[in-house]
Amino acid sequence: MYQELTGSELTRAMLNRGDKQIWCAVGDDSDEEAMSDQMNNDFTARIVSFDNGNFLCTAGMAWSFAVPIKIVPLTRDEVGL
Repeated sequence: MYQELTGSELTRAMLNRGDKQIWCAVGDDSDEEAMSDQMNNDFTARIVSFDNGNFLCTAGMAWSFAVPIKIVPLTRDEVGL
């Protein structure tokens, strides 16, 4: 049966496919914690690999969890100008 990949599992699958520098919300406790921290801090990173149970970012830091996110520029209409 098909099971949709989400969270850190999706990031690992994307890396295995050959994707590079995946923007992710990152954390050390869980996927949920990584996403919830977006409200009060800037724990986002470009993930480049998965090694020894950790996701590694372009800054060389290791993270236990990395949830792919979409970062896109806002348009004039979206901000009401």
